[in-house]
Amino acid sequence: MIDRKGHVARRRTIQQSSVFFVSLFLSLAVFGQYHELNRPNHDQWPYYFGMSISYNHSSLHPSKHPKFLQDDSVLSAEPGSSGGIALGLLGTLQLSPRFALRANPQLIIGGAKYFTYSLKYPGLGEQLTEKKTLPSTIVSFPFQVKFNSDRINNFRTYLLAGVKYDMDLASNSSARNAEDLVKLKRDDFGVEAGIGFNFYFPFVTFSPELKFSNGLTNIHSRDANLKYSNILDKLQSRMIVFSIILED
Repeated sequence: MIDRKGHVARRRTIQQSSVFFVSLFLSLAVFGQYHELNRPNHDQWPYYFGMSISYNHSSLHPSKHPKFLQDDSVLSAEPGSSGGIALGLLGTLQLSPRFALRANPQLIIGGAKYFTYSLKYPGLGEQLTEKKTLPSTIVSFPFQVKFNSDRINNFRTYLLAGVKYDMDLASNSSARNAEDLVKLKRDDFGVEAGIGFNFYFPFVTFSPELKFSNGLTNIHSRDANLKYSNILDKLQSRMIVFSIILED
């Protein structure tokens, strides 16, 4: 029971993002096919800059500690999350007509994570169901390799893959013991991959992009003295990001 709702929420988010992404792609592809060629020399530039605004859905992928089965005071722990927004800068270095290196530092606001616990023996002031929220404000540093398709008039598809380092400014791993805390570490490393579409306008390149990222590190600072923490072993971050990118 520890991850069923989280899995359903992630799948629903993927489906909604995919429908929106496909609809946007189809409508903008019409523009790319039937207008005169914009910025024909843009792909010869050695580097260029831009900005991004993103909506992200982040979550935690948990694994249970053996104590979860040994102690029945907590019957279930189900992860959840809410969406957040991110603002970022973008720098692209052209390596060849096909490949480019890209950096996209971002400030991610919101997207608080939480766990919903079902308790068999609630303590004083507790309910049978308790929700513990883990606020999050992340500074993210993604570095990606971008693979470009051929340009067709004012349209081009690209794939990207890379690594990232995240620093959670709201990390509570150094907090003193408290029964209502699940402590998260500040630093996280992960991998990501995605797809995007370049639409060339006269003065700007407009690019919708969908990206998936998985954390590789265990960001759970487990405390055996905390009943909401000691039943969990590893916590790894997951994120789905839809971005609108504007480049010069």
